[in-house]
Amino acid sequence: MKILIAEDDLYTRAGLQEILRGEGYETVCAEHGEEAYQIFLSEKPDLLCLDIMMPLLNGYDLCKKIRKVNKKIPIIFISAKTEEIDRVVGLELGADDYIVKPFGVREVIARVKAILRRALPEMEAEKDEFLFGQIHMNPDKLQGIINEKEIEFSPREMKLIHYFHKNKGRVLSRDQLYDCGWGMEYLPNSRSLDQFISQLRKKIEEDPLNPQLILTVPTAGYKYP
Repeated sequence: MKILIAEDDLYTRAGLQEILRGEGYETVCAEHGEEAYQIFLSEKPDLLCLDIMMPLLNGYDLCKKIRKVNKKIPIIFISAKTEEIDRVVGLELGADDYIVKPFGVREVIARVKAILRRALPEMEAEKDEFLFGQIHMNPDKLQGIINEKEIEFSPREMKLIHYFHKNKGRVLSRDQLYDCGWGMEYLPNSRSLDQFISQLRKKIEEDPLNPQLILTVPTAGYKYP
């Protein structure tokens, strides 16, 4: 999924980009409102994170302009404006949420996932559900269900699970998993992948120390048996 970040402050923009990329989202950035609108038209992102006080075109006016073209795309305002009236104006203009700076990493991730979860049924029909072990996986909702318990996944986690599912029984090398989850232009080191798999096992394995769904193949990679 692609997220457009429109923010004129370099450090805030870079921080948001790092947070969202870390969760597996693709990001595109704009330094002002006019640039953001052109990127919105050309890149067709799935969600917009808009600052309010931007040069050339402020976030409020940008939101109004975008809503004339697309009434359903999720929009989150991220702003230092803390007054209740600012939140009200933003939501009345068609934003789906409003985050106040300075923001916490977990808050941004939670709100983005919540907005996308609500928006996905409208953006795209549910499809491509599958079983991973005994977990009923729903990629569009970034969710899995087992024994009536819901498990939430990041886009990157779901992407890798689906990749294992499609390649059931095959040993997948670290390079193949890097390419699937991160892309060739952003490669973590080997230890990062091992840590990622370890955290994923905590979500999906009955006993993460004795995994049954994602097995380690020494010197070769991992496989879903």
